[in-house]
Amino acid sequence: MRSVHPPLWLSTTEKENIAFSSFPDSLRSDEGSQFHSFRIRDHGSRTELSALSAQRPEALDGFLYGYAHFCQRRDTSSKRGYSQRSIVLLTQLQYPALFTEIIRRFGLLYDKHGTGILESALHNIAQWCKPLPGAMCELGFVGDVIHAELPRTADDPQLSEAKMQLGAYYDSTSTHITASIAPPRPPPILLFQASLTHLWSIWECLIFCEPVLIFGKSPMETSQAVWWLRDLLRPIPLAIDFRPYFTMQDKDHTNFINKLPPRTGLVLGVTNPFFEKSCRHWPHVLSLGRSSNVKVEGKATVPPPGWATKIHKRYTSKDRPFLKELEDACSSNDQELIASSSVKLRRHFSSRTIAMLAPLNRYFSTLIPSPAERQSGSERIKPFNNTHFFASLKKYGSAIPFRSSRKEKEFYERWLKTPAFGMWLAQQEKTVVGVLKGP
Repeated sequence: MRSVHPPLWLSTTEKENIAFSSFPDSLRSDEGSQFHSFRIRDHGSRTELSALSAQRPEALDGFLYGYAHFCQRRDTSSKRGYSQRSIVLLTQLQYPALFTEIIRRFGLLYDKHGTGILESALHNIAQWCKPLPGAMCELGFVGDVIHAELPRTADDPQLSEAKMQLGAYYDSTSTHITASIAPPRPPPILLFQASLTHLWSIWECLIFCEPVLIFGKSPMETSQAVWWLRDLLRPIPLAIDFRPYFTMQDKDHTNFINKLPPRTGLVLGVTNPFFEKSCRHWPHVLSLGRSSNVKVEGKATVPPPGWATKIHKRYTSKDRPFLKELEDACSSNDQELIASSSVKLRRHFSSRTIAMLAPLNRYFSTLIPSPAERQSGSERIKPFNNTHFFASLKKYGSAIPFRSSRKEKEFYERWLKTPAFGMWLAQQEKTVVGVLKGP
């Protein structure tokens, strides 16, 4: 790490994690720029921070988020034959679409103007408003104004894509950004093209907090895919640990990659073929790209694009007409159609997550004390009763198309055992208690 602007204290562990996460960890011979993001654990102690950097923002969820612009150029003076560098924007906020666009714009300007553009960019960012929940912010940045729509909470699905947001998928001049969604490029349906028919199974594995290993040809691919999959879980509280780009040098490597069963809810985006051997016992592996994209590096081969699961059997039904629409879009080479289909794909699965919660919300509403009960002094929420919930489910059903009524019951029985359910229930109770107590 050559420099940090403005000056900021970072622990040795954080510096190493940032440095290794900022570069591709697989061989590259092509020139040019690439953009990706990563998530690393906040290793700075509060004592050290208060003594050395009172201005450092505290991590909101125990993690720091990096958005990197990596550049490789031919350089005959280097023993390698080329030079490499990365510029990283570091933040405590989960705004991948916003900050990927910021680092993309800044990286291109830095390539053209060098360090002279740095002071201007820092001055602009210092003038930005406080990121208030649900705000629409006008952010001045190196000659442009970006309109950023911020989420109300970290679990806000932000489904109100405007026409401008759709335009962002294929128009680099768009200035309206929905901050918390995945970066729009490359279009998700191209990343998942070899696995389109399995997306309903992948969604279920995420809902059940199953560990998933994701292979890509580049950090840009894995980070885009992991952010996209993370977004589909909203509005369920985040009960997984996701890493958009994970390297062998990460300080969590030995904790995650070993002979033990992978941790519940761990989603890793990787590019190094090393992980193919060391993670053969993982139950679910997603390899990004088209079916013909098989990449060989020496004797090591990353899994061919597609979805492989050892244990999961699907509970819900696919939307086969929609699947055919996605497949036709992929084969069309029509960039606008591919972009709009990617937006539809996100909305389809985000809506399915919301529909999945509908029976739980309906039953939970019966646990809230009525006005008459509150007047009589009973303000406590009734405990969640599995038997009563399944009776409600049987009576009213779910909006999700399940393969059978038995599959529907098994699906919810399984979800009630996940850490995500416990977090969801605690969040619901906290919200209701706050309303009952009043201002």
